[in-house]
Amino acid sequence: MSKKYELTTNKIEVNNRVLYQIRALRNFGSVKKDEMGGFIEDEVNLSHKGNCWVSENAQVYGNARVYGNAWVYGNAWAYGNAWVYGNAWVYGDARVYENARVYGNARVFGNAWAYGNARVYGNAWVSENARVFENARVYGNAWAYENAQVYGNAWIYGDAIIEENAQAYGNARVYGNTHVFKETHISKQKINH
Repeated sequence: MSKKYELTTNKIEVNNRVLYQIRALRNFGSVKKDEMGGFIEDEVNLSHKGNCWVSENAQVYGNARVYGNAWVYGNAWAYGNAWVYGNAWVYGDARVYENARVYGNARVFGNAWAYGNARVYGNAWVSENARVFENARVYGNAWAYENAQVYGNAWIYGDAIIEENAQAYGNARVYGNTHVFKETHISKQKINH
C-alpha cells in the first residue's frame, strides 16, 4: 500500500518532543493531494490506511494512534498511549491522553478531556470542559458537557446526559433518558428514567 502522507521539514517542539507537519501525498476521503495537515511525532501516530487524518494545528505524539476514518483537528491533542479510531473525531481544544480510547462515531471536542483508562465510544459526545477519566465510560448516545465529570468506574450510556458541573463517579450507572445536571453528584446508584 502506498503512503498517503509524508512528514515535512516544518516542525514544532512540544513537551521536549519534535513534531513534524504532515502533507498529503494523494487524494483520500476529503483530503486533497498536497494538503498540509497537523503535526505528528512519527508515522506510527497516523495510519496510512483508511481516511484518518490530523489537520490544522492538531498534535499527535508519543505512542498515540489515529487510524480507521478518525480525525484529530483544530487545536486538539492526542498523546501518551491514547487511541482515536473508527469514525471518531477529536477537535477544538480537546485532549485525549494516557490510555484513553475514543472510537466508533464518538466526538470529544471543545475543551473536553478524556484520559486515564477512559472510553468514549458509540455515538457519545463529550464537550465543553467535560472530563472523563480513570476507568469511566461514556457510550451509546450519551452526552457529557458543561463541566461534567465522569470518573472512577462510572458509566454514562443509552441516551443519558450529564451536564452543568454534575459528577458521576465510583460505580455509578446513568442510563436510559436520564438527565443529570446542576452540580448533582452520583456515586453508587443506578439511575434510569
